[in-house]
Amino acid sequence: MKHLLGLKGLSETEIQEIMTEAFWMKREVLEKGKKNNCLSGKSVITLFFENSTRTRLSFELASKYLGATAANIAASGSSVAKGETLLDTVKTIDRMGADVIIIRHSSSGAQAFVSNYTKASIINAGDGMHAHPTQALLDMMTMQEKKGDLKGLKVAIIGDVKHSRVARSNIYGLKTMGAEVVLGGPATLMPAEIEGMGVKAYTNVDEAIRGADVVMGLRIQLERQQKGAFPSVAEYHRCFGINEERLRLAAPDALVMHPGPVNRGVELSADVIDGVQSVIEEQVTNGVCVRMAVLKMLTDGNER
Repeated sequence: MKHLLGLKGLSETEIQEIMTEAFWMKREVLEKGKKNNCLSGKSVITLFFENSTRTRLSFELASKYLGATAANIAASGSSVAKGETLLDTVKTIDRMGADVIIIRHSSSGAQAFVSNYTKASIINAGDGMHAHPTQALLDMMTMQEKKGDLKGLKVAIIGDVKHSRVARSNIYGLKTMGAEVVLGGPATLMPAEIEGMGVKAYTNVDEAIRGADVVMGLRIQLERQQKGAFPSVAEYHRCFGINEERLRLAAPDALVMHPGPVNRGVELSADVIDGVQSVIEEQVTNGVCVRMAVLKMLTDGNER
């Protein structure tokens, strides 16, 4: 494939190939001092219209670990601030010889639109409330690394599902890989189309978590929602937050995950975040490895 715009439509084999490559990349990072020049001579540009720490930095490090020439563009410091459109910005970057353009944008479908006008490969680093494919890939890689197989796993995704591109990408990816996905959270934060996605949704979070092999919290996205979705942050944590008591409803060896950034004491209590079942920090490490794998696989098939 030339682009990575989402996980919907990818086969189990294709998803597994990416994760297998990511495991090889992790060996490169941990055992060989992060030295790999398979992207030597390639150029990778990150173009972010929304704030980010983990995704942006991990893509930059991934490209540099692979020997690529990397550059970052923030919308606030580019000609976008002067009124230039996304498409014109991408065309400009493309004409400078970029091999990969990594885009985060607030509008769903923005990356799919511009992918029709560039020779470079486009990677979706998050588009509105639609998709975040590399986040779901690193989440699945972490689950597979700890559990051995995704088939048959019960994964409970808890929180602001309505506004979460991470949740949507994980639903498509996990279901393709044979996992069971259940959702939990306030009715006001569940998408209207949830029944058509083939997953169970609970407003009683205890029921969603019960027996789960993986419990994933989602950030409350106050910047995307209208006021009144829930009474208060304190009330949200009491009714829907994951604490040690609630976590005991899951399987004894359940993993605790979160795509970050975590609002401590809101989605997860501090003792759960820092507890022995938490693999949140390992998700960050695996994020670099997944993005290395995606960059390598796309550039292998896209010669300008």
